[in-house]
Order: sequence, then structure tokens, then C-alpha cells
Amino acid sequence: MKFQKIIYSVAIACFILTGCKEEVKEVKKENVSLAISGMTCEIGCAKTIQSKLSKKEGVLDAKVVFTDSIANIEFDANKTSKKELMAFITGIAGGELYKASESSNKAHVCSDECKEKCEMKAEKMACKVDCTMACCKDKKA
Repeated sequence: MKFQKIIYSVAIACFILTGCKEEVKEVKKENVSLAISGMTCEIGCAKTIQSKLSKKEGVLDAKVVFTDSIANIEFDANKTSKKELMAFITGIAGGELYKASESSNKAHVCSDECKEKCEMKAEKMACKVDCTMACCKDKKA
């Protein structure tokens, strides 16, 4: 009797573990640069927007550059879209302060390899116009 209960328990556990797997979708990475108007300071505005974006479902990486009024966002297109990201940013602070729009200035965010070679800060930074690194040459704004 005890042996039979163990067999049933193992069978049920196996069924649950194999039967409840979710289909794993491949991450479809996309990048977008959004112009953000209404920011008045780096810490209170830019860092707040960056923090909230980083926590949004589907956002893989977000960097808000206050001096350029741009947000460089890497996201999973299966979970969110450019339009949703613009609406999300515009909705921060009750929709009264910030306005996000697609930027015509497509700043490239340097890869980790490029940052290490350039000895850039640990955080991702947009390539500068005068950058001579191969990873930035074709990414000029």
C-alpha cells in the first residue's frame, strides 16, 4: 500500500512538471531612441524615467540621457512596442510632465566590448560623434 502511494505521487509530480510547461517564445530584441521633452533635471527626471522603464515588462535595458533628452531602450518586441513605451513614458507623473516621441537622432548605444576597449563607464553610453572605435563608426547620430 505504501509503495503504491509513492508510485502515484511520483506519477502525479511527473505529470505536473511536464504538463505545465509554458511555451517559451524567443526574445525578439529591438532598440528605439525616444526624444523626451519636459525633463528639468538629471536625478529627479532622467533617473526616475530610467528606473521606471527598467522595471516595465518587456524592457531589457534602458538608458535616459538628460543632456540629450533621449531614452535609448532595448526591448522584447513580443512583450511591448514602441507605441506602448512612448505612452508609458508620457504617463509617468500623471501624464502632466513628460512627452515622448520617436527621435530622429538615433544614438547608438555602445556594446560591452566597445565600452571595455574605450574604457567607458560601466553604464551604457551613446557613442559620441567623434568616436573612432569600429563599433561606433557606422553608428553616428
